[in-house]
Amino acid sequence: MPEKPYSGILETIGNTPLVRLENLLPGFGSKVFAKVERFNPGGSIKDRSAQRMLIDAVRSGELKPGKSVVIESSSGNLAVGLAQMCRYFGLRFVCVVDGKTTGQNLAILNAFGAEVEVVTERDEATGEYLPARLRRVRELVATVPHAFWPNQYANPLNPRAHEITMREIAASLNGTVDYLFASVSTFGTLKGCSDHIRNEGLGTTVVAVDALGSAIFGHESSVRLIPGHGASVVPPLMDPDAADDVVHISDLECVAACRRLVDREAILAGGSSGATVAALQKYAERIPDGSHCVLIFPDGGDRYLDTIYSDEWVLRHFGEVSHLWKG
Repeated sequence: MPEKPYSGILETIGNTPLVRLENLLPGFGSKVFAKVERFNPGGSIKDRSAQRMLIDAVRSGELKPGKSVVIESSSGNLAVGLAQMCRYFGLRFVCVVDGKTTGQNLAILNAFGAEVEVVTERDEATGEYLPARLRRVRELVATVPHAFWPNQYANPLNPRAHEITMREIAASLNGTVDYLFASVSTFGTLKGCSDHIRNEGLGTTVVAVDALGSAIFGHESSVRLIPGHGASVVPPLMDPDAADDVVHISDLECVAACRRLVDREAILAGGSSGATVAALQKYAERIPDGSHCVLIFPDGGDRYLDTIYSDEWVLRHFGEVSHLWKG
């Protein structure tokens, strides 16, 4: 029978496909699946967080169209999710982004009518944008009447949204998820998935995939090129018990893995998705044959066409490295 119509675009958030990757690692003795989050209406896994952090406030009347102002810091994907939510409910949205935010994301924010502030100066202490973005958000929240800050970095509703993400994954595989690879930034996705795994006793090994140069797991922060993966400060949601292991991935490894993913699976994915692919490749020898491995792909690669998928950009930053994904 035909599926019933959805009551608005926001009802299409979640229930994204789990796709088997049959060609990614030739000779690998386990099955590999990807949770492809680009199928959310805003194009990324952050739609889940945006919805969960706003919906109760909308329903309760705490957020009022024509009066309330949603203010948030984001490198891109959460900004798009919130922009769509706010446009749907008629809320004003001010988003603080930075110089690493892609041109595609800025264009999407503009299309949704978001007010965008771009932080161009990096934080002096860390050399990163995030602390500067957060300072600007706090200034806006303190001065803009009826401001509402979802604060994805500390809001417990962020990980709670991803308990559902993990529930969907487990249901698709009848509860047999031996390894989960998830990239980290706010820690919302990984913590939410881990909470569901622990609560349901799934026995899944959770592998956190962090960026080389990220401070989340105690490493010294350094400048990174790819947005949405890693963080220059430890997020308040960070839970050291949520991950069983950690793999750090460089910008170049992200790029090469994204390119290999296109070549072998015809999947155009974003940088943090490529990071999980690179992490699986590093971790593969430790995985017993016959395991079920799931990679979370947070977004698609269409917003990275000027960076990861641009030969000129790759050559400028890394030199001639196409041998890493060709052949």
